[in-house]
Amino acid sequence: MELRHLRYFCAAAEELNITRAAAKLHMAQPPLTRQINQLEEELGVKLFIRGPRGLSLTPAGKFFHEHAIQILEKLDTTVSAVRRMVRHSREIFGIGFVPSLFYGQLPILVRELRQKENLELTLAEMTTVEQVHALKAGRIDIGFGRLVIDDPEIEQQVLFEEPMMAAVPEGHLLDGTTPTMQELAEYPIVLYPASPRPSLADIVQGLFRRRGLKLNIVQEANEMQTALGLVVSDFGITLVPEQVKRQKRDGIRYLYLAESHITSPIVCSRRRGEKPSETMKLATEILDVLVENRRSGKYP
Repeated sequence: MELRHLRYFCAAAEELNITRAAAKLHMAQPPLTRQINQLEEELGVKLFIRGPRGLSLTPAGKFFHEHAIQILEKLDTTVSAVRRMVRHSREIFGIGFVPSLFYGQLPILVRELRQKENLELTLAEMTTVEQVHALKAGRIDIGFGRLVIDDPEIEQQVLFEEPMMAAVPEGHLLDGTTPTMQELAEYPIVLYPASPRPSLADIVQGLFRRRGLKLNIVQEANEMQTALGLVVSDFGITLVPEQVKRQKRDGIRYLYLAESHITSPIVCSRRRGEKPSETMKLATEILDVLVENRRSGKYP
C-alpha cells in the first residue's frame, strides 16, 4: 500500500462520486477506479457500496477513512514542521487550548516557554475533542481542555477542578447573592459553545440535569465573549469557569455558587507512550509549579 492509495481513497470517500473524485485529483476516472479496487483487494474488505446514485462507505470504509485522514494529516504536519525547522533552525511545539483557559495560568506557561532558545511555539484555540484529533495528527504536542475523553492513544491528567460561577447582568435580582443551582434554573440561560460538541455546554447542562432541574435555554452562542455580551444585554445568565472573572467587563457580575463543589476540570492531554522532548519536560516542570500555586492559593 502506498500513500497515493490513501489519498485516492480519501478523495472518493469525501466526494462519494468517482467522477468528482477523479476531477479533484486531476486524473481520469478509470485509473482511480482501478486504484481503489486494488486497495480493497489488498485489505481484503469492501470499502464502498456502489449504487446507481454514487458511492457510500461500508462500516469498514468509515473506519478506514477516519484513520487514513489522521495518517495523511500527520504526514502533512510533519513535512511542514520539518521544513520550518530547517528554514528557521528551531524546534516546533504546538499547544491547543479552550478559550476560557487563557484567562488563567496558561499565558504564564506560554511566557515561560518562550524564553527557551530555538523554540517556535504555535497556539491553536480548539475544543478538547479537537485537541485529541490534533494530537493524534501531530498538529499539536499538548492540549488543555475541560473534557475527559477515553482514547487509547491519548493520556490525560486532571490538573485541578475549577469552581464554576454565575455571570449575571449588573443589577440582576441575583446580583450580590450566592445563588443555588435551583435559583439559577429559574432564569433564562445562555449556553456556549453551541458547536462543536461535546463541550463546556454539555458539562453545564449535566450539572442541572443531575439535580433534576430543567433549563430554559434562550440562546446558544459559539463564543464565550458572545455569551457574555448577551448577559450584559440582559438576554439571560450563564455559567463560566472561575478564571473568567479575571476579565473585567462592564455590566457583568460574577457570583460564586452556594454549592462550592460545582466545578469544571482543567485537563491536560498528551500523546500516550511518547518519549517526552526537552521542551515537554520543561512544560511539565512549569505546569507542576503553576498547579501547586493554584492548589496552595497563591494564584486564584
